[in-house]
Amino acid sequence: MPLAFLFPFSCMAIWAGNGIVSKLAVGVLSPAALAWSRWMVAALVLTPFLARRAWRMRDQLRAGFSRLAMLALLGMVLNQTFGYYAAQTLGATEIGLMMGLTPLMTVLLSIWLLRERPTWGALIGGVISILGLAILLGQGDPTRLFTQGIHIGSVYMLLSAATYALYSVLLKRWDLGLDNWSMLYGQVLCSLLLLTPFYLLVDGKWPDGSALWLILYAGIPTSALSPWLWMQGIALLGASRTAIFMNLLPVMTAALAISWLGERLTSYHLIGGGMTLLGVLLAQLLVKPVRVRRRARLAMATCREDEEKRPPKGGLFVCGIANL
Repeated sequence: MPLAFLFPFSCMAIWAGNGIVSKLAVGVLSPAALAWSRWMVAALVLTPFLARRAWRMRDQLRAGFSRLAMLALLGMVLNQTFGYYAAQTLGATEIGLMMGLTPLMTVLLSIWLLRERPTWGALIGGVISILGLAILLGQGDPTRLFTQGIHIGSVYMLLSAATYALYSVLLKRWDLGLDNWSMLYGQVLCSLLLLTPFYLLVDGKWPDGSALWLILYAGIPTSALSPWLWMQGIALLGASRTAIFMNLLPVMTAALAISWLGERLTSYHLIGGGMTLLGVLLAQLLVKPVRVRRRARLAMATCREDEEKRPPKGGLFVCGIANL
């Protein structure tokens, strides 16, 4: 399909708009109110289309409830709530750049949790992204991180990216026997169960009319339409090619922030953000696994056999030292 790229492209455009909504909601809606009302609207929109399907899949939904609840906690509750709290003090440009770290974090978590082999892209890209992030967080001077620490908004945003990366890895690891729409609907309902007590404790005020359009944007295009666009992109382009479009999110968010919010793009945004995104891109494109040289593997294996036959001197294993 020649225009298949429009599905993930449109999804990224919607997500970028959600970053602007996060900033516009500051002072109008509390983060708790925006997170709760967003998924309430999504549930109301999706229920007429998916309730009957969910009823047919009720046995699978019941069996996978604990995992669905964990996925909802990570991908819909913590990810979004952290992002909305970050928007209280960060600009939309910083939000987009830090959210752009999600694909790299996903690769790194996959190495740890899914036992995937580390790649050169993950190693090289990880180092470049960390250096770029230090420039971005230090506003051009990485040493400020040691003297002034990390801004609380940046902490929230890094947690937001990390929780979504963990969500993506667990989504790949767990096979619940559900189709994509049933998975989405089940997670939406679980997120409401989790967010309702939090919303009532922290806020509890019914949003007024001035916040209605913000809620509708976050609830309909972002929460109900964009998952379908993303799934269509994966179906037509494949998961790997679709994931590349994640790199457009920081660029689109920055463009909207400059044109709609009047934010200024500084040199540390360009340098730090550019290095961060370059590292993410390398992690996605350089997929050649890191291989230990055959001679080094044989030497290590021989050394381990020798250590098993005799106790190590002084109670310490010297295998690693012997092969330096």
